[in-house]
Amino acid sequence: MTLSYVVTGGGRGIGKAVVERLLGERNTVVALERDPDALAWAGPRVIPLIGDAADEEVAARAADLAARAGTLAGWVNNAAVFRDASLHTAPIAEVRALIAANLDLAVVGCATAVRHFLRSGTPGAIVNVTSHQATRPVPGSLPYSTAKAAVEGLTRALAVEYGRRGIRVNAVAPGSVATERYEAFLAAQTPEAAGAVEEQLATLHPLGRVAVPAEVASVVAHLLSDEAAFVNGATIPVDGGRTVLGLDPEARE
Repeated sequence: MTLSYVVTGGGRGIGKAVVERLLGERNTVVALERDPDALAWAGPRVIPLIGDAADEEVAARAADLAARAGTLAGWVNNAAVFRDASLHTAPIAEVRALIAANLDLAVVGCATAVRHFLRSGTPGAIVNVTSHQATRPVPGSLPYSTAKAAVEGLTRALAVEYGRRGIRVNAVAPGSVATERYEAFLAAQTPEAAGAVEEQLATLHPLGRVAVPAEVASVVAHLLSDEAAFVNGATIPVDGGRTVLGLDPEARE
């Protein structure tokens, strides 16, 4: 049986690694992405869909494309908006909009997936990509941290409500990951500053380094698979022990 999946933000970083992992030998993945250039690498079993993952019509289109390619078995809400704001400097409307921007991406994706699974009568799994900042925010990250904490609450609520109907919902919470965004940030620094950042992050993660996207993707793929058939409502840290250690040299005033 050919399985299909939907991955939002599937063009770069963790999303791209998840797409590549889920393809296997014969699966199909719909990669939903706002930037057309981000999917230039897509092969024959990757279905590119350009649009906003928070748009209900776009999300419905992703589900339809996946269902035509095979049995839709899993949905990964990976798309995110990275933008800091503080309550004492940013307009309240801006802070609220940033929280909503990240939370809406997960709510729309989860709603679309749940409705499809129920309508088709097939079991399915959802994985929401959150962040270590859902439990350990740093100053300035209020919109992102708040939204990701809400997504973890959403994950638990959906797991309870739909588990008996064959739908599992889990989350992964990465620490720092060597994505294109991370590499671009380092490249914009002087060699000395980049080295200092890498040294700080090595200290922050007990494994002494940041993750590579494939390491996060492997956990996402496991949660979507039958091997995780009794895992539901969990948030799995994929942070090399960062949250357990609790240090945060990234904190700023």
